[in-house]
Amino acid sequence: MTSILPGIHENPGPTRRQWGAFWALLGVTFITTTLAGLFYALGGPELFFLLRLALSRPGILLLGLPFSLSLLAILLAHEFGHFLACRYYRMQASPPWFIPAPFPLTGTLGAFIRIRSPFRGLRALFDIGIAGPLAGFAVTLPVMAVGFRLSTLVPKGALDGGGLSFGEPLLFRLAGMLLVGYAPARQDLLAHPVVMAAWIGLLVTSLNLLPIWQLDGGHIAYAILGRKRQKSLSIAALGALAGVGLAGWPTPSYLLFAAMLLVIGLRVRFYHPATLDDGEPLGAARHWLALVVLAILVLSFIPVPVEVYG
Repeated sequence: MTSILPGIHENPGPTRRQWGAFWALLGVTFITTTLAGLFYALGGPELFFLLRLALSRPGILLLGLPFSLSLLAILLAHEFGHFLACRYYRMQASPPWFIPAPFPLTGTLGAFIRIRSPFRGLRALFDIGIAGPLAGFAVTLPVMAVGFRLSTLVPKGALDGGGLSFGEPLLFRLAGMLLVGYAPARQDLLAHPVVMAAWIGLLVTSLNLLPIWQLDGGHIAYAILGRKRQKSLSIAALGALAGVGLAGWPTPSYLLFAAMLLVIGLRVRFYHPATLDDGEPLGAARHWLALVVLAILVLSFIPVPVEVYG
């Protein structure tokens, strides 16, 4: 995800203070995601139990490392995809800044970079917008392959008691069928923490590719469709996201995210900021790449990410 701020600066690299903030936030997020990995490794205990266990037996945190390292690799690839594309176009951008969070499911709310330079044209906007999702997706695929190999298949209905059920995007199911013979109609997947990191990677990729305002998908849609049509598409996509969230009741997973996007949309009057050259041609290759990321969005999106059962 990127956040655009107006400005006229060009090409200065990040300051030492910014890199210091990057390492500090990455370090804290490493701790919170390792706790999240422990949550998956131990079968989903409560947060306070995890904290007491980690304090009394620090060595047990090693069980959370496969999840933490896998998820951070995906998120770092995504954000450095944006960052390096900004540097290629000689634009001022911060290093990735992570958002640690004490949530057992993820341990983080993701990361973002701040761009202070105006986009020179549609090519820069498109390339910077698409670089993050493609880089993150490229890392997610091998993480998912390893995670499936480490997971366990059990007969359908063999799981007793309550717990959490995670929705499966199309790509997740297809990969499971291909790699381990996963048959969702007859089997349940006891997911290894590494495959859960890939699952979160797919979720993050799909949300960032939504063609709404200043999400990565919004940058791409603006470059392809233009300002007015991107505005209309943003409004339609936001409405669809809210509708999907309501359809997942009593766990309306996307409503909070949709509300946040609505607030951002109101602030910008539902328009994506213009580039310095909105008439710049993109070329055929970028249009084909737009179709590729549209396919990634469809294959990665999860209508109902999490349900409580039992």
